[in-house]
Amino acid sequence: MSSSATSPLAQATGTTARRSRTVVIALCWALVLLDGIDTFIYGSVLPKMLGGHSLGLTPDVAGTIGSYTNFGMLLGTILSGTASNWIGRRVTVFASVVIFTLATLGTGWSQSSGQFGFFRFVCGFGLGALLPIAISYGMEFTSRGRRALATGVIMTAHQTGGALAPLLALWLVDDHGWRWAFIASALPALILLPVAFKLLPESPTNLLTRGRRADAELLAAAYGTELAEPKASGGDKLDALKNLFRHGQWSTTLCFWLTSFAGLLLVYGVGQWLPKIMVDLGYDTGDSLLFSTFLNVGGICGMLIAGRTADRIGPSKVVIAWFVLTAVFVYLMGVQMSVGVLYAVVFFAGLLLFSGQTMVYATVGTHHNDEDRPTALGWVSGMGRFGAIFGPWIGGALIAAGNADIGFTMYACAAVFGALMMALAALTIKTRSATRH
Repeated sequence: MSSSATSPLAQATGTTARRSRTVVIALCWALVLLDGIDTFIYGSVLPKMLGGHSLGLTPDVAGTIGSYTNFGMLLGTILSGTASNWIGRRVTVFASVVIFTLATLGTGWSQSSGQFGFFRFVCGFGLGALLPIAISYGMEFTSRGRRALATGVIMTAHQTGGALAPLLALWLVDDHGWRWAFIASALPALILLPVAFKLLPESPTNLLTRGRRADAELLAAAYGTELAEPKASGGDKLDALKNLFRHGQWSTTLCFWLTSFAGLLLVYGVGQWLPKIMVDLGYDTGDSLLFSTFLNVGGICGMLIAGRTADRIGPSKVVIAWFVLTAVFVYLMGVQMSVGVLYAVVFFAGLLLFSGQTMVYATVGTHHNDEDRPTALGWVSGMGRFGAIFGPWIGGALIAAGNADIGFTMYACAAVFGALMMALAALTIKTRSATRH
């Protein structure tokens, strides 16, 4: 037998490792699916809540509550990366899911707009805390050449949740009321959490940085992952945060943050207000809810297309092209046309919009090493949450003023701004690389 031949034992070990990594990706996908349903269920039931004056909601109050949710996400995303470096990524994942599940149940039981807003804020904290860690898991348990695709695959779960939320609302709200839509969106976590608790491993990189080398090496071998040595300064628990600004990195970090601001303004502004804006523009309520489903189905397709493309040409190039095209399709959503054509426009807007923002995360994730990645992703998502806060707020203000038609134009301008910021981020990286050489 040739010495270069792969032994059956090695083949079996490699197959087992691949299956184990697939389990990790699948678990992250399922958890992010819950995140997506709980994120988008609010926008899905909002037309009915406003129409029935539930809890005394008005468009202004509803927009403010949407901003509370995104402010909670801001805190969750910023804190989760650093917290995971201290207490472990596995614990952080489970804590975040428990928080947003309990808060979603609380939202369904709320008796006043104040209680409703409080629980949406807490829910946002848990929702925001999960995403950066789930993406970090996907990148760590995937080969280097497929990390953008892994990010896209995991984020298809978020858009699947966004596509399911309007269908859940259509199924439950008319016959059982809006409260059951929130309660039903929280119940699957009761089944999934025990499974995830049993099967989801800790991050080998996290174990290594916390001084558990033997455990890290065993886990990395079992899952067939690379294990990078921590930096000499690894004893500083804030070192990953400081690395976002060292050696001229601050300019790239700032551009990443501004790109994420624009992207999340789009994602949450359009995602929350699309059904209501379409109703105000004269479309049927059923069509308006299905527009949200088409938007998110487009997002699912876009994640896979963008991920494969980004692994070939680089995620920053995809972000720039996707955001420019997003501006075109989002603007067209406000133009009067036949319902059939509009469904196609909404689908392509979703294909570009959500995956464009996801490739911002892929760009940041590939730019930073395994050790710094959760913190970098947490902060880029957290700073982007200012856009997620502003997007729903400005949408509510425009609708309250009777200017719903202006909303899509404003969101299109945000997409152009995002493309410009990512182009500037790429330029700062190229300039710094040329200076070092």
